[in-house]
Amino acid sequence: MAKINFGGTWETVVTRQEFSLARARSTLKHEVVAVLGYGVQGPAHALNLADNGITVIVGQREGTSSWARAKKDGWAPGQSLFSLDEAAKRGTILMVLVSDASVKTVWPIIKPRLTAGKALYFAHGFGLVFSALTKVKPPPGVDVFMVAPKGAGVTVRRNFLSGAGINASFAIDQDATGRATERCLACGVAMGARHLFPTTFRKETVADLAGERGMLVGGLAGVLQAQYEVLRANGHSPSEAFNETVEELTQSLIRLVDEKGMDWMFCNCSTTAQRGALDWMPRFRAATLPTFKRLYAAVKSGKEAARVMKVCGRPDYKKRLQKELDALRHSEMWTAGAAVRRLRPRAPAKAAPGRARGVGGRETN
Repeated sequence: MAKINFGGTWETVVTRQEFSLARARSTLKHEVVAVLGYGVQGPAHALNLADNGITVIVGQREGTSSWARAKKDGWAPGQSLFSLDEAAKRGTILMVLVSDASVKTVWPIIKPRLTAGKALYFAHGFGLVFSALTKVKPPPGVDVFMVAPKGAGVTVRRNFLSGAGINASFAIDQDATGRATERCLACGVAMGARHLFPTTFRKETVADLAGERGMLVGGLAGVLQAQYEVLRANGHSPSEAFNETVEELTQSLIRLVDEKGMDWMFCNCSTTAQRGALDWMPRFRAATLPTFKRLYAAVKSGKEAARVMKVCGRPDYKKRLQKELDALRHSEMWTAGAAVRRLRPRAPAKAAPGRARGVGGRETN
């Protein structure tokens, strides 16, 4: 592992120099990776691994939209696409990529197929960390590990196809074979991780739940909505309010942050913008810090996990969720956003991801 200084703290990171794709292929050459669930992360993991030469099968409930999507992506029923039970039976590394709320439902199907020597793989620690809610208790004879990519499944796939890869964290919870770390890192590299940070299941889970409810998704959406509403209430048009709230952020400023950091973005703003940002940054921190502390406490205590299991497990949840998402999509702010996006220059058409293509994760040397 490489030692890297992060803000004065030295951490170990696994890069492609320490663990190459060739090594990953060698490690996994006799494995059958069963991707159980073809929803958010499943397609990216399955397609990336297959494109990198790993033997992959997909397990999904027949008759669902995810089953249809898997067929469209090139997974053949009876050959590489099976029921959850059959895929779990055939696989030697079982990747549990169903939603957190669904883990409790599918665990009774998966557990009997976890015979000695197999591996249980998670892309997020929720199911194992909150086992009191999910009932996930792996048997002692199997390896249990996690590779958690830091991005949505669509980003994991796009970055793989572009050759950029994505960073990920990894953790080993149980090493029954003596090869758990080797298998874990091999899966991570073959899935498209450009580097992997060590963590624990619990740390990853708490950080992930806090992050997605906070700045990554919930906090970002809330702050954007608040600024948009203030601008509109003071007579600014929808297009102006959206441009000053979202468009400039996503199309210009956040790219500068990505390139060299927040100070680099500040350096490329006007003097007026710099001064205002530096003056108001502490006020926003002071205003939001109590909310982030309450959020973290709710996640750490398990309250957020309990809510996920209760609400997302309801029979009518998908219908309720769609109503909430429709309300967001049809709100004035995001209706204005759709109009603004239509005014952008059209990018060249890209081929859709497919089973027979996609070599972006492969090494060329």
